[in-house]
Amino acid sequence: MLQIAQFPCLSDNYGFLVHDRASGETAAIDTPDADAYRAEADARDWRITQIWNTHWHPDHAGGNEALKAATGARVFGPTGERGRIPALDVGIAEGDILTLGSHRAQVIETPGHTVGHVVLYLAGDGVCFVGDTLFALGCGRLFEDSAERMWTSLSRLDALPGETVLYCAHEYTEANLRFALGVDADNPALVQRGAAIRERRAANQPTVPMTLEIERATNPFLRAPRLRQVLGLGPDTADWQAFAEMRRRKDAFR
Repeated sequence: MLQIAQFPCLSDNYGFLVHDRASGETAAIDTPDADAYRAEADARDWRITQIWNTHWHPDHAGGNEALKAATGARVFGPTGERGRIPALDVGIAEGDILTLGSHRAQVIETPGHTVGHVVLYLAGDGVCFVGDTLFALGCGRLFEDSAERMWTSLSRLDALPGETVLYCAHEYTEANLRFALGVDADNPALVQRGAAIRERRAANQPTVPMTLEIERATNPFLRAPRLRQVLGLGPDTADWQAFAEMRRRKDAFR
């Protein structure tokens, strides 16, 4: 059975360790804080053998060198970001498979937030580590790529089974909720989810992970084509253009 440990890092990141009990192998999903990963692994008596990076940003790969030096782990990261990912051993690209014991993670390229961003989909375990491509009620900013490419990436995630459990890298959900209610206030699923989110955050509980099914029902970025009228767009507006307008509004939201 796959075991997943989730723990806070930095100001709003989550760290993830994925452990295969049969083989004793453990993969670190990104490395925002090497010390936090080592402490979590030591507390569980897990040995970190691999590091899987979703993209190059320092709050995802900044701990690679220290964690690799301490554990001897091999570092896997997007081929498209080679040269920007510290201590990279193996470049990974669309269709590649990473293995952790008997567990298999499919590499899916999701450019948008960065040009080489990937997500890691473990179909047999029903989980996907989505980095900064998709957040609870949100999505990553378009730092390096176009809205059209990001929409394609989100659509690829949206094509996964609805019961897929999504692990995103940040606790941004309350801020995302405020924006979502401003553009989709008549959505009863969103209103209901909002109440649960506020309750969890008031108790200092995480809102991650979440299912793809709930994101489909409530995430304004996945729902952008259905919110064309709210966005002031005509019915012939392309889906990616509706998404682009949603992202533009979120970027300006305070």
